[in-house]
Amino acid sequence: MSISILSLRANDDCVILLHGLLRSSSSMKPLERYLLKHGFKVINIDYPSRKFPIEILVKKIAEQIQAKEKEIKAANKVHFVTHSLGGIITRWYLKDNRPKNLGRVVMLGPPNQGSEIVDRLKTYRWYQWLTGPVGQQLGTDSASVPNQLGSVDFELGVIAGNKSIAPVGSWLIPGEDDGRVAVNRAKVDGMSDFIVLPHSHAVIMSRKTVMEQVVYFLINGKFRR
Repeated sequence: MSISILSLRANDDCVILLHGLLRSSSSMKPLERYLLKHGFKVINIDYPSRKFPIEILVKKIAEQIQAKEKEIKAANKVHFVTHSLGGIITRWYLKDNRPKNLGRVVMLGPPNQGSEIVDRLKTYRWYQWLTGPVGQQLGTDSASVPNQLGSVDFELGVIAGNKSIAPVGSWLIPGEDDGRVAVNRAKVDGMSDFIVLPHSHAVIMSRKTVMEQVVYFLINGKFRR
């Protein structure tokens, strides 16, 4: 059965999109259009990823989601699809703000166990300027935000990339990576499914093969193999 046929079941479902660090909601537009085409309602949230630490960003995003309360309550299921930092924000948000009609979550290139890039670069002033407070919170040590959040208890599919167009980033990361996050560090305890696709961190959210897998997971709770 094709994804397009399966997606007819999604007509009453809503998807909340959250972009990554240094990006904006425009980076999620291709995915937004794809989800709309396949029957989902979409809320594509924009937030100032460089200006505030994660705990403040969670509050700001919660306010935006609250403003869409009518659409969310009317939905059969509310799903989340995230890129990079958006996945960490979602993990924090869902601890205290879980919708009663929560559906499934898909994370693309999430630093669920932090990133070695942060470990190596966080003391450099140019890096601090570029990434803001969040850039200090995503390391691989036990005190980092991702590693403090614990396991997940919702249906989660994680898509990691193993193709890099960032040679310096890949040089700092041991093993397979997408230029920003190691494949193994995208994993988190409690996730329902995990798949690796040949895409880089910067563009993984706009690739058709990834978008197909996103829709498939939202409908089926697993990736298509």
